[in-house]
Amino acid sequence: MKVFLALALGLMLASTASAQQPAEPQIVVTGEGIVKATPDQAWVSIGAESRSKASKDAQERNAAAMTAVMRKIAAFGIAKDAIKTIAIDLQMEFDYSNGKQTPRGYVARNTVEVRVDDLAKLGDVLDAVVSSGATMIHGLRFDVKQRNQIEGQALQSAVKDAMSKSQAIASGAGRGLDRILRIEELSGGGEPVPMMRQYAMAKAEDASTPVAAGEMEIRAQVRLTVAIK
Repeated sequence: MKVFLALALGLMLASTASAQQPAEPQIVVTGEGIVKATPDQAWVSIGAESRSKASKDAQERNAAAMTAVMRKIAAFGIAKDAIKTIAIDLQMEFDYSNGKQTPRGYVARNTVEVRVDDLAKLGDVLDAVVSSGATMIHGLRFDVKQRNQIEGQALQSAVKDAMSKSQAIASGAGRGLDRILRIEELSGGGEPVPMMRQYAMAKAEDASTPVAAGEMEIRAQVRLTVAIK
């Protein structure tokens, strides 16, 4: 029993002494990497809305309008897997007078999201769907096909930026870098924001609608913890 108590007391003292030792000197910095890229694909929401006194008639008109729109989209060689239905809606509309509402009829809407992989066709696609019956075009956004590769480049740049900052801080303190203890990708920092554009409905007499994708930035951020010596 005495031997056990002595051993337990020794372990407690050793643990206390270890806890009282100063922590290893460290530097904690954040780094950011930015890669500029030219978009090479786009997503756009295209829809049609139809009105009628009868709900069935509104739906049938809307189905006919969207069928024509989808045919136009397919005519540009856009694959079926690049088209996704995002909303189908049927609602009653009302007129309001003297505090009373009177049913006016029904409005049916159908909206699809289309991915365009050839930006040279984008303006023509938008003009074509408008001429074929689309009444809504919105949410145009640009992106890059090789996103994973570019995100990786941004992360590498962020780590280099963090290492450079660590070196500068250590040098300013008359110390040197020892080893990397931890690297974390910061949430949100690696989520690039695609450029957003709103597309105004083209008039019937307009020529091909010009669409400029411009340039986008893909960003990444990391937190780096480095021991110094």
